[in-house]
Amino acid sequence: MNRYDRLNALLELVAERGRVEVDDIAEELDVSGATIRRDLDHLAEQQLLTRTRGGAVAHAVAYDLPVRYRTVRRAGDKQRIGRAAAGLVSRGAVVGVTGGTTTTEVARALATSAEFGGAEGDGLVTVVTNALNIAGELAVRPQVKLVVTGGVARPQSYELVSPLAGRIINALSLDVAFLGVDAIDPDSGAHAHHEGEAEVNRMLAARARRVVVVADSSKVGARAFAEICPITDVHVLVTDSDADPDDVRRFRERGVEVRQV
Repeated sequence: MNRYDRLNALLELVAERGRVEVDDIAEELDVSGATIRRDLDHLAEQQLLTRTRGGAVAHAVAYDLPVRYRTVRRAGDKQRIGRAAAGLVSRGAVVGVTGGTTTTEVARALATSAEFGGAEGDGLVTVVTNALNIAGELAVRPQVKLVVTGGVARPQSYELVSPLAGRIINALSLDVAFLGVDAIDPDSGAHAHHEGEAEVNRMLAARARRVVVVADSSKVGARAFAEICPITDVHVLVTDSDADPDDVRRFRERGVEVRQV
């Protein structure tokens, strides 16, 4: 296990258990105690957990990890979801993409799609995003016309939030909005952990003719703090094959097209 994977594993364990001990984790991950102590010290410096004598406890931020520490979670599922969602976009479309690891895969799939590739491509698709990491990847793609909202950057997610974002979003019309969510439930709708992110997502959804939620199955049937939109505003849910069949049935009963990959 390399250091990147080990750091992710440590964060997962701390978030799941609330407290970890160096000796126990060293045995579990099959590395030395000195290595675990260095890793925990590094994560504490990033304010992702709190060091204790002999271990660490969960920090509040550990439940809203920076994108660089979340990308390996269910990576295969997210890549398949991203490709399937990108397949819903046609040439000339204006696409809204919120922040998140799964929406990042949507953006990557759009950028590398044969539909928008080729030497003749110049602004074949317009992408509006509030995510700095997505903007960074798309800025060098000539086939993408990139529009970045204003706002204040959140280091936990690389997303731009605050009312400043609305000044751009409310002046635009979108063909489709891809929403990354922390939870989506057939009864309560789509939610995010952070109210600022939820508000920007809500604004993008309101400007779109079609709203597509992209979420791996761990988020399906779950709930989070801040509402993005009711389920009646969601047209399509793209998720993986592990989603609970009862949840899938209830989404469809409420008029949501569910695509499982």
